Amino acid sequence: MSQTTLTPAIRDEIARLGQADIMVGIPSFKNAATIGYVVRAAQAGLVQYFPDLRPVVVNSDAGSPDGTGRVVVETEPPDYIEQILLVRPTSKLQRVSLTYPEIDDVGGKGAALRTIFEIADALKVQALVVVDSDLRSIVPEWIELLAGPILKGGYDFVAPLYARYKYDGTITNTVTYPLTRTLYGHRIRQPIGGDFGVSGDLVKHYLELDDWTPDISRFGIDIWMTTSALTAGFAVCQTRLGAKIHDPKDPGSDLGPMFRQVVGTIMRLANRYPDQWLTIKGSHDVPAYGFERIIEPPPLEVNTLRLLSEFNAGSLTLAETWGRMLAPETVETVLELAVEAGRLEDAARTKLGIGGDVGSTTATTLEMADAVATFHFPDDLWARVVYDMIIAARDPKPSLETIVASLVPIYFGRVASFIIENRSVTTDQAEERVERQAREFELLKPYLVARWAEAEVAKAVDEGAVPQPVATHATDEAAR
Repeated sequence: MSQTTLTPAIRDEIARLGQADIMVGIPSFKNAATIGYVVRAAQAGLVQYFPDLRPVVVNSDAGSPDGTGRVVVETEPPDYIEQILLVRPTSKLQRVSLTYPEIDDVGGKGAALRTIFEIADALKVQALVVVDSDLRSIVPEWIELLAGPILKGGYDFVAPLYARYKYDGTITNTVTYPLTRTLYGHRIRQPIGGDFGVSGDLVKHYLELDDWTPDISRFGIDIWMTTSALTAGFAVCQTRLGAKIHDPKDPGSDLGPMFRQVVGTIMRLANRYPDQWLTIKGSHDVPAYGFERIIEPPPLEVNTLRLLSEFNAGSLTLAETWGRMLAPETVETVLELAVEAGRLEDAARTKLGIGGDVGSTTATTLEMADAVATFHFPDDLWARVVYDMIIAARDPKPSLETIVASLVPIYFGRVASFIIENRSVTTDQAEERVERQAREFELLKPYLVARWAEAEVAKAVDEGAVPQPVATHATDEAAR
């Protein structure tokens, strides 16, 4: 592990806390409106479910100007929690709010979690629970659901299993779930869910990797945590948390930077660990912990016309870039779809009476989707686009950042298609469409492996070496 980044103030807090058995870490930035509830739920969960362990709650904040840290400190004290739950824990619950240090002048969720990891490692915790600071659906039971599999079941990494509205989690649904499942053979439904359980051993492994790129220091951290646990052979499971209700984000207006950071990280890791995924064939279920709840998540509005507009606009400036990164037949089809997206968006504007910025429309998601109902971005085409981009990331020119940024408009087109196709179905029915797409990724994995082998041969020829054969399949036993 590299030299610690902890400030003297954080080291003083660690010395004051001494040692802990279980810790809840909450990264934050400008979450004063929601973090108080998260802290209360975390405290109640620690007191109610783990009264015999030494607990601590740590808020790792980015120096929020809205008083997020003050809310954490001023939230009802643990004594209040003990009174309302009629529980008398063995050890007094400690809590602290700290400003985390940036990593090479980069701040973000990953940088916040690095501080949380270092504190957890210094306190020698057995289990670390990480929860987002904008949660509105967290309940005390979440702490048991995320820590229980570690403390009782011997697992090292606990991923969340949520009920989410059909339009929520678009990066997960279109990229991280199907790709993690296909590459590494584990059906982890929410690999970037944001709420995790981590064993003390896995915390130490994360710190030993010392892998803090700018993307991982931001929103790339979640997929890095999941992938690092899988590739190192740690025991993983999922836990059923019910609905996730948090600050919603429209994929067309809010998720561009997150997409670049998450997808940049997953592509970098795919190129780092080919020996871990080239021989994997198929996938298997991951054990799930907790009671399955029947919950209908709250709806989310998405501006479908903005997504189509961005897809079409991207094709006008990125066609040459796509041509260098995608297979010829793939880029040809993508460009045809982009033209169709622009045509349908223009027709929808006329039909719905939209002028000027499409982002200012008051039309509903359903109205917009109905107006462009014929648009369709096929599952197999999207899988080939993602696989072509993984190959392009082997030797990124001019940079991986450029490759991932050029994928954003195509991603918008794929998300628009998903919304249009699922506009009139239930969330459960839309989930089957997500599964169908994931199966398509698996079916087309030989395409990725074949393209990887071709790239290996080309590289060997360029270097004057004798190319070695690349394994293309594995037995069912190896796949597990």
